[in-house]
Amino acid sequence: MRLVIALGGNALLRRGQPMTAENQRANIRAAARCIAEVVEGNEIVVAHGNGPQVGLLALQAAAYVDVPAYPLDVLGAQTEAMIGYVIEQELGNLLPDEQPLATILTMVEVDRDDPAFAHPTKPIGPVYPRDHAVVLAADAGWSIAPDGDGFRRVVASPKPTRIFEIRPIRQLLEQGTIVVCAGGGGIPTVFDEHGDLRGVEAVVDKDATSAMLAEELDADLLVIATDVDGVYLDWGTPQQRRLERTTPDELGELGLAEGSMGPKVEAAARFVRATGKRAVIGSLDELADLVAGTAGTVVENGG
Repeated sequence: MRLVIALGGNALLRRGQPMTAENQRANIRAAARCIAEVVEGNEIVVAHGNGPQVGLLALQAAAYVDVPAYPLDVLGAQTEAMIGYVIEQELGNLLPDEQPLATILTMVEVDRDDPAFAHPTKPIGPVYPRDHAVVLAADAGWSIAPDGDGFRRVVASPKPTRIFEIRPIRQLLEQGTIVVCAGGGGIPTVFDEHGDLRGVEAVVDKDATSAMLAEELDADLLVIATDVDGVYLDWGTPQQRRLERTTPDELGELGLAEGSMGPKVEAAARFVRATGKRAVIGSLDELADLVAGTAGTVVENGG
């Protein structure tokens, strides 16, 4: 079975954890153990989020005032390489030596007129207390939005329209390579008025790119692995309950927030509608059960 496994940024860095290299490696090591359990008999592509990591690099870049801060597309490329490196290393420590692994820096085209550029929704970086977030927003010109008990920086999240490296990704996969790609949704790029490709200040939604990736690779299953065990109705209330099986149409009626589970259910629905195959959303810790269809929220066409 051909699997596209989309690891959420919060699955790689637990909510509220200090963003140290040691914490990130420990979480990626745990993710690698889960992925290693489903390698046998399957073709594997791993995509991943980068919201916490790209936000941290943006903070570090802003602290060095002798040069202009590096743009988000460059920071996105750095996080793709950084996270891919650690995923490869930790998976390689668990799998046979003959198992090939490769990370592909992935550029993703977006529409420069995408309305998302005027309405930032994608959270990046750490969670701040309200007062601290307001000061940072004023000083750096950020947009901020509530996230749990605090606030986070939010940036534009345009929709992906093209994955430039899809051919080498497919070729590596067909040769038995576990491919890590489309990190953070891919490096956001546009063609400018001169027809030249360049980066833009945005973070493409990882789940939207993962759905496109799974569709273009003819994957059998899209797994969206996060830090919760599925999609819930009435979340945060005494009546909350997990959806075990659902359809794209039912998900479309939930109206989930853009900054939380909304992009995940939209991506799952897109893949299922386009392919007639199955998607599942759930906890990374239950990855083997997600692949088996016995955990998480399974999304499939009705009938």
